[in-house]
Amino acid sequence: MSAATPSTRRRGAAARKRREARARRGRAGPAGPRPSERGPATCSAAARAWRSPCAPRRGDAPTRVYKTLQDSKERYASRLSRINKQSQDDESSASGAGAAPQGTAAPGTDPKIPSHVPFLLIGGGTAAFAAARSIRARDPGARVLIVSEDPALPYMRPPLSKELWFSDDPNVTETLRFKQWNGKERSIYFQPPSFYVPVQDLPSVENGGVAVLPGKKVVHMDVRGNTVKLSDGTQISYDKCLIATGGSPRNLPAIERAGKDVQKRLTLFRKIEDFRRLEKISREVKSITIIGGGFLGSELACALGRRAQTQGLEVIQLFPENGNMGKVLPEYLSNWTTEKVRREGVNVLPNAVVKSVSVSGNRLVIKLKDGRKVETDHIVAAVGLEPNVELAKSAGLEVDSDFGGFRVNAELQARSNIWVAGDAACFYDIKLGRRRVEHHDHAVVSGRLAGENMTGAAKPYWHQSMFWSDLGPNVGYEAIGLVDSSLPTVGVFAKATAKDTPKSATEQSGTGIRSESETEVEASEVPISQSSSPMPQVPKQGEDYGKGVIFYLRDKVVVGIVLWNIFNRMPIARKIIKDGEEHEDLNEVAKLFNIHED
Repeated sequence: MSAATPSTRRRGAAARKRREARARRGRAGPAGPRPSERGPATCSAAARAWRSPCAPRRGDAPTRVYKTLQDSKERYASRLSRINKQSQDDESSASGAGAAPQGTAAPGTDPKIPSHVPFLLIGGGTAAFAAARSIRARDPGARVLIVSEDPALPYMRPPLSKELWFSDDPNVTETLRFKQWNGKERSIYFQPPSFYVPVQDLPSVENGGVAVLPGKKVVHMDVRGNTVKLSDGTQISYDKCLIATGGSPRNLPAIERAGKDVQKRLTLFRKIEDFRRLEKISREVKSITIIGGGFLGSELACALGRRAQTQGLEVIQLFPENGNMGKVLPEYLSNWTTEKVRREGVNVLPNAVVKSVSVSGNRLVIKLKDGRKVETDHIVAAVGLEPNVELAKSAGLEVDSDFGGFRVNAELQARSNIWVAGDAACFYDIKLGRRRVEHHDHAVVSGRLAGENMTGAAKPYWHQSMFWSDLGPNVGYEAIGLVDSSLPTVGVFAKATAKDTPKSATEQSGTGIRSESETEVEASEVPISQSSSPMPQVPKQGEDYGKGVIFYLRDKVVVGIVLWNIFNRMPIARKIIKDGEEHEDLNEVAKLFNIHED
């Protein structure tokens, strides 16, 4: 055998490299640019093999300040198990109903449901309605079908735990109309029935429209065939689809283990029917216990506390934190809020962890881990939300293991023709990293953006959504960005005036749902200039925290802001977070909110 020449060795080495490269391409998928985090996500099987289109780029991983699903591997595994079982049960029920050929209805279903729609929106909440309105604004002839598991037309949820409880109308549970803090009356429904096109007319109506298919659940999604299957077996094909399935209220494991007798006396508060049921119960029982110290729990506690003062109802609120909103507000403000809730007639029990719940005689007995016992007639669990991601299995969509929800890119895309908005979207925030947000304003803004992108806008989600909470008509706050009590905070306060209340704020803005006016202002439109006014003073011990600004910091940069009894200033807060600059003196920044004004 002759010795190999240098040129032969070079050719052999080159051949081996080519074979290795082909082998790598075979394992990883065809060559080509990887999908971009910020660009449209075309998640073919080959592209997914390279990398998830929704995975953050190296160096983009956010600092996690919220407790996430990943913190509890057992809970995450349990959640995925429940999702898989629910998907199997839903698909079995659909198969049992007799699945029909594509585009037709199964026996016993409504044959008037269109077999194809250009725009299909799964979910009938705020995000879906905002998307429908946005689609129609950009494409006036668009035909949009909303498939909603809820039997009601799209409505806003915030009044269910706020204004509706303060209504003097004895028929409020039927009318669902309420007086806003500014005295104006409105319905919780976004639009009356006349706004919507009958489902059977959607394919043929001139100039298109929006139709709602209520009381129907999508149980299977074929992303390759662009079709979905409903629980009754009906199949609908689409050109573009939005998933806005929202979330379901969490329950406590101790209550889940307690049995049916306890479950009968439990409310997981989320929908219109939950409001109606709890309102009726509050007139019939002597004691209600709310478990949870967050936004919903504290709002309901204050609402029911008003009833406690007029009807003799005992209202108890218990939670594991040191004070109300303890995960959001700094300790001193959380303590002040707890005292405020107590003044509303609520028996607040902080540092309370539920160990077990049982029935004794005609009452519920809640045993706490420290040995205390609480007797009550009814329980409201307000302990968070689980995003509804059951469609992930059949659709092959990625669920984020840290925050939950469908993982999407900055344009809210999960696939080239599938978007996700609202509570169920785990999106890439170009300023703060990957996030999932569960507030009304985020549902409005993300739904609107998804609708724009479904009609070709190709815009990233840069908007910092806000949220708000009111403890009655006289105390409220608005917040934006990452607001977490584990972050360093700086608070600047001043004495409040009669104008510094939620009621006054809505009188000035003309709307009871403050975010509907706030989100129309772009941060870039708000000039930030220094003020020469005197520095606001922090209240002395014993004084109320009348009004103020709380800055939340990460690496010396403001990443979150709470405006305490300061309203109609959210565009300024949004710009501060968008700029992402370090500030030597936050007292100077606080002056921008004019908190010194009388």
